[in-house]
Amino acid sequence: MHTISNQSLKFTFDNSYVKLPDHFYCKLNPTPVKEPKLIKINDHLAVQLGMDPKWLGSKKGIEVLSGNVIFSGSEPIAMAYAGHQFGYWVPQLGDGRAIMLGEVLDKNNNRYDVQLKGSGLTPFSRQGDGRAWLGPVLREYIVSEAMFALNIPTTRALAAVTTGEIVKRENDLPGAILTRVASSHIRVGTFQYFAAKNDLRAIKKLADYVIGRHYLEIKEDKNPYVSLLRAFIKKQSLLIAKWLGIGFIHGVMNTDNMTLSGETIDYGPCAFMDNYNENIVYSSIDNYGRYAYNNQSNIAKWNIACFASSILPLINSNQKRSINIAKEIVEEFDDTFAEYWASEIRLKLGLKEKDSKDITLGSDLLVLMQKNSVDFTNTFRELSSLSNTKSILDKNFVTLFSDQMSINGWLSRWRDRLNSETHNDHDRKIAMLSYNPAYIPRNHRIEEAIQFALKDDYSFFDKLCEILSNPFNDQLSNINYKTPPLPREIVRQTFCGT
Repeated sequence: MHTISNQSLKFTFDNSYVKLPDHFYCKLNPTPVKEPKLIKINDHLAVQLGMDPKWLGSKKGIEVLSGNVIFSGSEPIAMAYAGHQFGYWVPQLGDGRAIMLGEVLDKNNNRYDVQLKGSGLTPFSRQGDGRAWLGPVLREYIVSEAMFALNIPTTRALAAVTTGEIVKRENDLPGAILTRVASSHIRVGTFQYFAAKNDLRAIKKLADYVIGRHYLEIKEDKNPYVSLLRAFIKKQSLLIAKWLGIGFIHGVMNTDNMTLSGETIDYGPCAFMDNYNENIVYSSIDNYGRYAYNNQSNIAKWNIACFASSILPLINSNQKRSINIAKEIVEEFDDTFAEYWASEIRLKLGLKEKDSKDITLGSDLLVLMQKNSVDFTNTFRELSSLSNTKSILDKNFVTLFSDQMSINGWLSRWRDRLNSETHNDHDRKIAMLSYNPAYIPRNHRIEEAIQFALKDDYSFFDKLCEILSNPFNDQLSNINYKTPPLPREIVRQTFCGT
């Protein structure tokens, strides 16, 4: 292992997390790999971070992206954290197959972590091998970048490389490493780790660090830790509302997979639904539907309660008083989420003004979508093209439903609601088409890209990434990527990369 200068990259580390006490992390370098080869560089993100995409794709750059070479100024660490996994407490998890190289400031002076995922064993690996195989790396690259294009807060993919080594899962599979970029990797489980050890000093240091990095506006509040809890609730409420608005199911909403930055993280057994079903589960390890589509807001509240429990000593020195304050604030989640979800419904339906009946209007459409087993994404996309008066274009939308009488009745109600507002119908259509995507990372297309990549053909992966980078554009030459899967193509289960 050796280091290289980063001068040619115009790229400088500015590491802050590593300045926290030693027991917050473990210092170590990635484990070198045999023969790394480039899969893809995210040129736009590289430029945003002040990096030269061409250099990153060079032989020297690939050595860095594989962990074989360390940037000058990098201070690699594996972070410590704990968490509830499917409701069961695990006192020590940590980065078992990921190593953070350090932090960088982008062109707008925003701070980001740069992490190698699949970079080898760490002290937190437990029974794992510290590696990732090609499939989950491609899935995370595809979905995280699609989420970014869909305007959902998310970690991002800077690059992906193969390792030239075999990873043993059910079968022997090619190894790969993802370079992930995040506003930070601090999780609810990070706080739980120190709370379980009754390490009040560490909890306070971590909370102060999070406030300084993500919530600077509350730093001078009378009780910044109470403000932190409220601000965190707002970020998570917005995130979950946006997930539901695009039909996204995370699949593993464990407390170690919920970030304090409010970004979506860890795209393991995640999925975008095809036909709408509020109870749908894709994750192969979610046997009881804990993280089903429609239960994600409940789980977010549960995770937030875990976070609140972890910072109780900071909220108030009197434990009983602190618990009462925390409970009261956590209960605010319901109203906060309801407000964001109502806003999401209005945006999807093309409504500007608030009306108490809008949630009912949106919910009634979802009920009809479930009863008629229609595609979630295509339903809202087709709706976006309709006028505020009945026209020949209604046919494309109505024929999605087997119960056409009911959907025609709903359309009449929707138009009555549209016409109660004064905005221009043309502008309303444009707004809806800019909010309801034509393209999402459909499960069967992701699987197709992975299967061809296993044959060393990345053209399907590259094409899918390109299509998903413009999800609100009709892209008439790629119209088949809007089509739901045929019965034989349906993906019913997605899997964790470990």
